[in-house]
Amino acid sequence: MKIQFFGAARQVTGSKHLVTTEKGTRVLLDCGLFQGLNTDEYNQKFGFDPATVDVLVLSHAHIDHSGLIPRLVAQGFRGPIYCTSATKDLCDLMLGDSARIQETDLERVNRRRKKRDQELLETLYTDDDVDRAMGLFQSVEYHEDRRIAPDVRLLFTDTGHILGSAAVSLTIQEAGAEKRLFFSGDIGRPHDKILRMPEVFPQADFIICESTYGDRLHPVEADVKAGLLKLVRETCVENRGKVIIPAFSVDRTQELVYALDRLSSEGLLPRLPVYVDSPLSVNATRVMSQHPECFNPEILKYTAHDGNPFDFPNLHYVSDVAQSKAINASREPGIIISASGMAEAGRIKHHIKNNVEDAKNTILLVGYASPSSLAGALKRGDREVTIFGDRFQVNARVAVMDSFSAHGDYAEMMQFLDCQDKQKVQRLFLVHGDLEVQENFRERLLAAGWPRIDIPKQGDGFDL
Repeated sequence: MKIQFFGAARQVTGSKHLVTTEKGTRVLLDCGLFQGLNTDEYNQKFGFDPATVDVLVLSHAHIDHSGLIPRLVAQGFRGPIYCTSATKDLCDLMLGDSARIQETDLERVNRRRKKRDQELLETLYTDDDVDRAMGLFQSVEYHEDRRIAPDVRLLFTDTGHILGSAAVSLTIQEAGAEKRLFFSGDIGRPHDKILRMPEVFPQADFIICESTYGDRLHPVEADVKAGLLKLVRETCVENRGKVIIPAFSVDRTQELVYALDRLSSEGLLPRLPVYVDSPLSVNATRVMSQHPECFNPEILKYTAHDGNPFDFPNLHYVSDVAQSKAINASREPGIIISASGMAEAGRIKHHIKNNVEDAKNTILLVGYASPSSLAGALKRGDREVTIFGDRFQVNARVAVMDSFSAHGDYAEMMQFLDCQDKQKVQRLFLVHGDLEVQENFRERLLAAGWPRIDIPKQGDGFDL
């Protein structure tokens, strides 16, 4: 068996890992889009021939894990795509949204490339490619043992990262024996406000593990509702400003709305307009409401008592472009939740552009932000940022609430891995993390008794 790493190798986007079995079956784990500045050329070529891939297994719907699936299909992939039913429903929304965003962004990129006499980039994929890709999706539920090739079986376990997210266990027949390969996907946190906690997974011989927060501990969770309420009162009531929140359309947006819903239910939330301004977020909230099987007991109990946890007075779900522009034009205080979470695409860039220079406003960051992204620059404390090619002074307050993070910290990831007998794991590969972070995480794992740990770089291949 051989494994090759074509994305999320010493970086946190573009998840793509190709497994080739002894019999020649080629299984691709994830097919993610590279995101952030200077990644456009990365998305043009896979590093392998898509037509030679037999099966795609998708861990979850985030675009850095799923966003190049339509391009894979456009370039010849015709095999089945296995994921959970919730992931399939989300991809039906998110891939179409991605097609429209990348087509718009490419026009802007190519204008700049033309001025520099650089070769123009081609459109990654179209809505038709998305439709063809969705026709290949097949749902596999958690804990269902599914044969996906003559020599490969698949099992999904819940990771609690986003709705439908799954860790992947592959059992591969080779030389009359079984080899067990585990891919963590993205590891959620033990006490997510909406989703179930990450599950234990079967013993593995080889592990591919994410490492996004491999160098840090999340702060001891304060009262998230109290912190959010304090920030809203300071910004919207005292300063008469806006709270602008870049949030991933799936899970982060709903977790924020759920927190505000509880504040409203308790009579604590000021009477302010709250906008969820993203067609994708609006539709993702609808999909989330359709999959309560992924919810934890706490929110199920709240729903039984309070009804819809994603709806309260003065909450407005915005899909219409004209209404989105009207929000931007308004000087009235309020809360705006908009995608994308890294502020690299979508309406959030317009909201930040129109509000970042006003000291009355607050930009609240609630999830991971790649250092090369707009959200990453704000989180780093840059006093000037580039938006749509123009420079803007950062006069608005920038606040960070890591309690909303969907990724486990190093202690939570190590706790997730502790279900394994370390001495039976022959190799552990760290992916989906910046190199310095991965090196830090590797030292912690080695100190905890894990044996051989590799940090592959882009294009590396390993015989197992």
